[in-house]
This record gives sequence, structure tokens and C-alpha cells, in this order.
Amino acid sequence: MKNADVTESDSRAEPVPQQTQPIAQLRWFEHLEADVEHGHEDGEVAGGWTASEFLEGEPAPAGRWASLMAVGRAFHEALREVPRPDLLDRRNHPWAVADRVAWADAAPSLPGEAGRALAALLELRGPVEAPDQLIHGDLTGNVLFHPGQRPAVIDFSPYWRPARYAEAIVTADALLYHGAGPELAGGGEDVPLLVRALIFRLVALCILTGRDGALPEGEPARFAGVTALVRTRAGER
Repeated sequence: MKNADVTESDSRAEPVPQQTQPIAQLRWFEHLEADVEHGHEDGEVAGGWTASEFLEGEPAPAGRWASLMAVGRAFHEALREVPRPDLLDRRNHPWAVADRVAWADAAPSLPGEAGRALAALLELRGPVEAPDQLIHGDLTGNVLFHPGQRPAVIDFSPYWRPARYAEAIVTADALLYHGAGPELAGGGEDVPLLVRALIFRLVALCILTGRDGALPEGEPARFAGVTALVRTRAGER
């Protein structure tokens, strides 16, 4: 069960999913978002909450990065021709704000140590030349694996960005919170995307914690370490 203010959807995805499945999810998503926005309650929304079908499996992304990325690529290939949903323009939750900051669609404003961490990342934010499309912006803990079953993509968090940005967010999460090695960071054209993913996570964290620029314990070191790695990769381009 989820608070319907952050509307998301679930699916058991094919290794190469059929395009009709994500389109059906998007239609369900838009219907649900409209119900929440207008205060309607029906079989899917009650008291501001929504629930979806239970799916077996565990996220456990650590050690499955290649499989998780492959599922994400297949999912995004199926979404490639889906038009941009209007609901993206109406969202103002912390992750939507953070996404706009990451892509320079909104001016950054973080005080204190958070501001210093952000400034270090902004120095590394280079151009990205890749087409935008509908993506899932939070795949890391939202692909379920279960023996004998297809991977399930859950909690659809839609954004209109390059497909490889979704992978960059997974990489940022892996480096920050799952002990992944530096080889996952990649290089070349991946660097500007990873920088944006780190900005996305940093700004959302600051908004959610509301600490006036003071990051939670351990977070400054996490971001400093990964930023140093990215700076090294940027110098190798």
C-alpha cells in the first residue's frame, strides 16, 4: 500500500517487454493521478492511499547490477515511443524538484555543507546529447527477482529524460549506498549523466530531511567519495 500522492505502478516485466504493457501501465497511472488530484475515491484510491497486486520477489540489487540494468533497458525500449505525459508538469514533490535542479530546469539553492556538495557536482555537469523519453527514475530497489519468474518492475516513477539517465541513477545508488566498486561508474558520455543522478539524489535528500543544509550523518562522506571518483573519470574523458 502506498500514499497516492506519489503515484506509481507495478508490472511483471518480460525480459523484452511488449510495448502494450507499459502503455497500459501509463494509462492506469494517469487515471490514478487524476483521481488523486481531484480528490476522487474509487476502487483504486481510498483516503489518499492506493494499493496494487502483490508480486513475489526480492529487490536485492547488490550483485545483480547487470541484470537490473538489462531489465531497465528492455523496459525503456518498450516505452521509447510513448508520448510525454502531461502529469509530469504538475508534480512538485521532492524528487520532481530534484530532477529539475539536476537538469538545470530549476535554480539550485542549498545552504551549508549540502550547498558545498552541490557546488562540487555542478562543476562537473557537462552537456548531454541524448533524446528524452519516458523513463523509470527509481529502478534500484524496484525490480523484483524471484526464482523461476520474470523480473518485476514495480513502483513506476516517471520522468522525461534520456534512458541512460535511469541507469545513471542506479549507478549513483549503487556507489552511494550498496558498496559497488568504481568500475560501475563507467566513463566518457556516462559521466555527465552520473553527475546529474548524484545531484538528483542529493537535492531530494536535502528536501526530505529539511535540515537547512546539514546532511544526515555519513552522507557528506558518501557524496564526497563518489564525487571524487566522478571527477577522476571526468578527467579521463
